[in-house]
Amino acid sequence: MSHFNWRRLALLLPLAGFSLGVQAYSQAPSVEERVAAGELPPLEQRLPAEPLQLDFAKWNKDVGQYGGTLNILMGKEKDTRRMTVYGYARLVRYDESLELVPDILQAVEVEQERIFTLHLRPGHRWSDGEPFTSEDFRYWWEDVANNDQLYPVGPPAVLKVNDKFPTVSFPDATTVRYAWEDPNPDFLAGLAGAAPLFIYAPAHYMKQFHQKYANEAELAEKVLSEGKRDWAALHTSMGRLYRADNPGLPALQPWHQTTAGPSSRYIFERNPYFHRVDPDGRQLPYIDRVVMGITESKLIPAKAATGETDLQAQYLRFSDYTLLKRNGPDYGYRVALWREAKGARQALFPNLNHNDPVWRDLFRDVRFRRALSLAINRHEINRVIYYGMAVEGQNTLLPKSPLYKPEYRENWTGFDLDQANRLLDEIGLTERDSSGFRKLPDGRSLEIIVETFDGTSEQADVLQLVADSWSEVGIKLHIKPSNLDNVRRRVYAGEAQMTISTGLENGIATRANSPSELAPVKQEYYQWPKFGQYVETHGAAGEPVDMAEAEQLMTLLESWYRAESADARAEAWHRMLQLHADNVFSIGILAGVMQPVAVDAALRNVPDEGIWNWDPGAHFGLYLPDTFWFER
Repeated sequence: MSHFNWRRLALLLPLAGFSLGVQAYSQAPSVEERVAAGELPPLEQRLPAEPLQLDFAKWNKDVGQYGGTLNILMGKEKDTRRMTVYGYARLVRYDESLELVPDILQAVEVEQERIFTLHLRPGHRWSDGEPFTSEDFRYWWEDVANNDQLYPVGPPAVLKVNDKFPTVSFPDATTVRYAWEDPNPDFLAGLAGAAPLFIYAPAHYMKQFHQKYANEAELAEKVLSEGKRDWAALHTSMGRLYRADNPGLPALQPWHQTTAGPSSRYIFERNPYFHRVDPDGRQLPYIDRVVMGITESKLIPAKAATGETDLQAQYLRFSDYTLLKRNGPDYGYRVALWREAKGARQALFPNLNHNDPVWRDLFRDVRFRRALSLAINRHEINRVIYYGMAVEGQNTLLPKSPLYKPEYRENWTGFDLDQANRLLDEIGLTERDSSGFRKLPDGRSLEIIVETFDGTSEQADVLQLVADSWSEVGIKLHIKPSNLDNVRRRVYAGEAQMTISTGLENGIATRANSPSELAPVKQEYYQWPKFGQYVETHGAAGEPVDMAEAEQLMTLLESWYRAESADARAEAWHRMLQLHADNVFSIGILAGVMQPVAVDAALRNVPDEGIWNWDPGAHFGLYLPDTFWFER
């Protein structure tokens, strides 16, 4: 049985705030008008037989009013995908406690982390009114994921466990079963992600673009009219549920896209078949439509500061807070501060795979990494740059995570120049050059080049303060600004000594989330890129892991995947977190920097305090924007 105990959860849905009994449901006035005009069927024919009834008490939300248009701003047309993120309708989703619960699905049964039986809501429909059934899952699996013209290398690799794909079956119209030979604890989290694993597609709509189902002549005409190279390219472009860039594509989100691109203004209309209702049985969302304006990203802070958006956080930075706060009363909005949930806002990544053997050996000496960490005055950086509002410490989990322990964040973070000097002396870095900086074992001056790429002054401002304190222990720091692509190329090639970037993507992890970020399994992990490349390419490129501690992390990650209980998974997490805390593979500086959120003064149910995180969190998605409403 799963560590989530999904079989038990399916039986306890009524106690979790879901309504399974008979209830009178109601709808928005704008929808009632369409029903009266004969454009839509009655509500009882649009809601699932058992809609998802939200428990507002858990979220400290108020029952709202229908109507209104929510205006938001984005910097590029492909940001239409943000509405899929914000809408956050998922087969399963994270709730307010970061637990995975059914959403689009009515229930999930899990056996031994291998067999996942997904139960759909009877009567659930796409935004165009067509039934949402197991046929949509069958179509995606058999006709899309396993079609070599649509997926030339087979289904998405995330569905492969120990080089084997699952057996997928469809017992009836509301049941789908994924079965692997070995445990797949990543599966449900993947379905709940900000950019989720879509294992379904609107078959009734997509078949017109599929060679197997469409009339050959009609399909050829569509390929020609859309300017695509073949039917497969057409099918792909017309069926991107995540991008939300095709107004004809049915959706399951609270709002569906209705504007053909390119455009500077995208309109998302209410989904009249949405599956959620409020505690009074009123179909969500409350807000009728969302208008996404496309403008230059650098103009968005100024536009938000003059009230040209109703809800804005994307493209705003903490440095915009003062202007936003000052202008709020005059332009009719308030400013909330949500805490970012990455493991670090700023962390240093010494390249343990550097090509120069002297630097590589030095970076791999734990005493050197600890000394670098001890010689950073985090409190000063926090006070000077972040007004004392950030969380100081290493690149690790935040207090909101149930796995958090203070020592993981506090190890080797006390500003202690004396101890840092002792460690550097102990290594043997006692010789100094004419400027007073220490020398490497081969006589070169100990000068570390930190490469930056954020395009603003924030990283440089942080590094300047680090440079000041490092100079006091005899280490010279140089700041080398560049662009992201160039920095990544140099890091991956072993040419860059050190870079500064954000830390763990998921700083609020639970034991149900994979701890893979803590192991050297991806090239994009800047402290050991060649180890990660070796793992990703199965030894075809990169370098094999040859550090004992890194090998231990790999073993612990494997134990998490093999674990048969929640306690065993938590134990793997804690051992990996402790290894990072002791070894300082990356040097965290600060985390939890505040994200300003500009909110129209009349917009309700947007929390004053929240987390701003990609996954889990989906930015606004965690707080269910379908429950936001305007008080008029």
